[in-house]
Amino acid sequence: MGIIKNTMSGFGFDADAALVSFPIELFMTESDLSSIHSVFENFISGLTTWEPSASAIGINKAPSVKLAGEDFEDVAAQIHNWFMINNWGDGLPINPPTKKRVNNILRGTDLAREHVIGKLMPRGGLVTVEAASVALAMAGGRPEYLSVLLAALEAILDPALKHASWQASSGSQFPVVIVNGPISRQIRLNSGFGLLGSNPQRPAGVSIGRAIRFLQQNVGGAVPGIGTMAIFGPMRTTNVVFAEDDENLPKGWKCFASDRHGFPSLCNAVSVVACSGAMNIMRRGTGKETAEEEVEQSLNRVARYLSQATFHYLAGYEKGTPGILMLSSVLVEHLAELGFGQGELKTELWSRSRIPQKDIDLCGLSQWLEMDANSVVKNSSSVDPWPITAEPDNISLVVAGGGHPTHNFWFQANSPSVAGRKIETPDCFDELLDVADRELGCGSDICLI
Repeated sequence: MGIIKNTMSGFGFDADAALVSFPIELFMTESDLSSIHSVFENFISGLTTWEPSASAIGINKAPSVKLAGEDFEDVAAQIHNWFMINNWGDGLPINPPTKKRVNNILRGTDLAREHVIGKLMPRGGLVTVEAASVALAMAGGRPEYLSVLLAALEAILDPALKHASWQASSGSQFPVVIVNGPISRQIRLNSGFGLLGSNPQRPAGVSIGRAIRFLQQNVGGAVPGIGTMAIFGPMRTTNVVFAEDDENLPKGWKCFASDRHGFPSLCNAVSVVACSGAMNIMRRGTGKETAEEEVEQSLNRVARYLSQATFHYLAGYEKGTPGILMLSSVLVEHLAELGFGQGELKTELWSRSRIPQKDIDLCGLSQWLEMDANSVVKNSSSVDPWPITAEPDNISLVVAGGGHPTHNFWFQANSPSVAGRKIETPDCFDELLDVADRELGCGSDICLI
């Protein structure tokens, strides 16, 4: 019933649409439909006499709620329980989105709080600047993070990314947000050691990613088992938000936002990829190999991970991406010295990750190729060995992670597009950064322990 209500709302129908419930086994062509006859009159009533109870569209300026308790701990517990009862929380403690806290977050943009970014499916709730600020406040974020969050939301809502399909999917899909430009260091967004996890010295990514998840759930209706049918669910409640290591790119290597979207090299920008899984890949050899042998073997090892006969690659086959391969700055510098630049590396991985036709057939991927609505994907079924994407440039290479060459990291995608947006900071951005320095301590590398 929750799925139906979300879908009706997402397509613009009344949230309290006429619904008739009845018990039935798994609905198949041979199912017993006799239980429908017992509620037949309800169907007739719903089709002929039902009227919606709602008299207005949407909720605007919802009233504040006041809670009283014996002490701070009592009120904090009440707030946590209240958010859980209403399916607004994520199981972890939240920061109450008080008027003062939300107003402070709103300092992070020059846009009006009523400004609508877009409609988040499957529920179809409107993402406003204020809603984003509430989510960021709940997630423990800061005002200087807001401009990155808003740009990420614009990218997620890009029609080419088709977020509705992965919001409600039975697969474990989640957005990966890559940030380029000087803003990543300014707001303490991690690009180095531990960038996919929590870091008290670089805390921005966890808060921004958690805020996105709150919006996916509370505005978009992606409540597990109701709005999102992901059998296993996404990897974590904080999604994935990190910065590319822009300052340590090899000579001639474009940052991701420039390479993928054509943005200027020093532009503050976000890129969003819809991903479905992640894998750490051991890259290094044993030490007995020459440098050339180690690179040759590691390229083949990485390519073997990419060359999985998965239908997830079909979504982004023509214009999207099969996934994101993260490499450390130390490694890409080493590869560049051996003649593997950005373009050469993509071509090598594209060539080495092709899948033999016999494996395509054994895994049943051939059926998916033959029935695909995209003619580019469908026609690729005759190519043997089959490339995991239409062209090498679709493979997403991102330079990030700690300064060590041992590992690569692969985010497998299910992404029909890679959406990019420029980040617009407010006029008072420098002031917000000064406040962060006073409240959190110096954020420059020389101050970090």
